[in-house]
Amino acid sequence: QVQLAESGGGLVQAGGCLRLSCAASGRTFSSLRMGWFRQAPGKEREFVAAIGRTDNTYYVESMKGRFTISRDNAKNTVYLQMTSLKPKDTAVYYCAAKSSLGLTIKDGSYDYWGQGTQVTVSS
Repeated sequence: QVQLAESGGGLVQAGGCLRLSCAASGRTFSSLRMGWFRQAPGKEREFVAAIGRTDNTYYVESMKGRFTISRDNAKNTVYLQMTSLKPKDTAVYYCAAKSSLGLTIKDGSYDYWGQGTQVTVSS
């Protein structure tokens, strides 16, 4: 079992930055592939970014250049640095982990999920 706990969300003005953190426990963190997803009100959950065991990354095209995913295996933590935030980035952001090979945008492929952290971007 893996427990995930997100933090770092909050209210920020458009153009601002936030860094989300996700602390993992319960399994060797370095063996996990990690992802960030988000869900805006009234919309389906969508993929944001993922990072593999060797720090290989994958982003949804629309967020590439604004969002950066990284990991610190010594701290069992994955981060999502968000810059140039826009009101449409407002959502609950979820951290997810998978033990199987490869990075994927499919949320059904992730085995473990955090509770989410709210990000609100005001105009």
